Amino acid sequence: MEIEPKNRLNPSHERLSILLNYYQAGQYVEAETLAKSIIQLSPNHQFSWKVLGASLKQNGKNIEALTAMKKSVELAPKDSEAHNNLGVTLEGLGRLKEAEVSYRKAVKLKSDYVEAYNNLGNALKELGRLEEAEESYRKAIKLKFDYAEAHNNLGNLEKELGKLDNAKSSYLQAVTLKPDYAEAHRHLALMKKFKFKDEQYLKMRELYFDDNISKEQLCHINFGLAKACEDLEDYEQAFNHYNEGNKLRKKLLKYDISYDIRLFNQIKLGYDKIYKNSLEPSQYLVYPNPIFIVGMPRSGTTLVEQIISSHPKVKGAGELNFAEKFGREIATGTSEVNQKTIIDFHNKYLIKLKNISDGKSFITDKMPLNFRFLGLLISSFPSCKIIHVKRNSAAVCWANYKQLFIKHNNEYSYSIDDILNYHKLYENIMEFWFKNFSKRIYNLNYELLTTNQENEIRKLISYIGLDWDEKCLSPQNNKRVVATASSLQIREKIYQDSSQQWKKYQKYLNGAFDNF
Repeated sequence: MEIEPKNRLNPSHERLSILLNYYQAGQYVEAETLAKSIIQLSPNHQFSWKVLGASLKQNGKNIEALTAMKKSVELAPKDSEAHNNLGVTLEGLGRLKEAEVSYRKAVKLKSDYVEAYNNLGNALKELGRLEEAEESYRKAIKLKFDYAEAHNNLGNLEKELGKLDNAKSSYLQAVTLKPDYAEAHRHLALMKKFKFKDEQYLKMRELYFDDNISKEQLCHINFGLAKACEDLEDYEQAFNHYNEGNKLRKKLLKYDISYDIRLFNQIKLGYDKIYKNSLEPSQYLVYPNPIFIVGMPRSGTTLVEQIISSHPKVKGAGELNFAEKFGREIATGTSEVNQKTIIDFHNKYLIKLKNISDGKSFITDKMPLNFRFLGLLISSFPSCKIIHVKRNSAAVCWANYKQLFIKHNNEYSYSIDDILNYHKLYENIMEFWFKNFSKRIYNLNYELLTTNQENEIRKLISYIGLDWDEKCLSPQNNKRVVATASSLQIREKIYQDSSQQWKKYQKYLNGAFDNF
């Protein structure tokens, strides 16, 4: 950021220098306080608004940050950095289309603005416009070949597209350009099989012992080293790294299981009103008909979606946030529940589904945690299909513990005790739904699916009401985009022994899974 006082009404250069120093030193609370003080005296000082917005965002005050960012852009509409900052804030709030507009304004004002091109790529990727996202990342790399972050983000995109060799090359390029790039090291570690303690392993160990590494970076390095040690069959050291990485992540997120306990109770208490306002099946036959694939994260929901969406009449839409976005307040009883609100939820959801269905008869939404909202989903979509994927409890709990989730809602997964408690909440609410919808929920056993594939897949396709198609037996050949933690596994043939992998760590778990 550059200090550009324009007239004698502006604050002194000294105060602005202090403000900038605060921000650059990471003293965001002090920067916020000083910026507000300056703005009180000079309400149209654009630089102070810009620093205020950036500081508020760093302090987790995203809504306030948005107001400050907009004011900064209003006062200096040709400031490309201000537009980029506004885009970052909008993207953080999930307002992706508005973020795209801001990023495009930034690169229009500054054609070589590599950070804005990279950010634009991120927004386009989240919007599902992957070809445009790739173009934006490559534009950033062309402008600045040593821009490691763009290589890393391009790798993420290529992994989702199933271009695994390309993704591996992009991650390797990222860590070559920036050897201390912790996140890229973790991604690369997941893409490869460690056969010995190679150069990357040694670099991750060096970073692990670096006193200057941030806690967030150390978290990535721990998960990367855990994967490497697992490959090398040093399970004790792998467990130590998983344990340390999870503790760091939980501390950064400040998660408390009591939050989810309250949420699940609210949902169960709020269901009675939803039930009384359920929509009639004869009046709400929808097109495309949604297939909700639910269960604990890492239970096999991605594989199931890959199988179903191999059918030519099914669109695989991945993990959609519509149930939570449009229905959370209804499901928890924190907003009014009546026939009108249920219909409104139905219509909003259906419009979104139609926009991405590609004209297919069925569309999958495999957000696993939608198991929380089954009462609302079944009441709002009487003809929908519900597939509940149930996996061995110990296996699914361990799979959660060894996964560093980037998106929200999986905060419970960074402590064995939290995972066990969350799993109990999951089982309890599923029992609640079964009492109400025993005939509406299709239970699919993950272990049976992997050992008795054709029989289980045929029964699944029949439940949906589709004619049989042989493509469903080869989900690894499905070339659709997969943006979940399972994006690597589903590119391979169905693996039968994954639910036994946790046993390699059994002696380090102090009997945590003995009751399963």
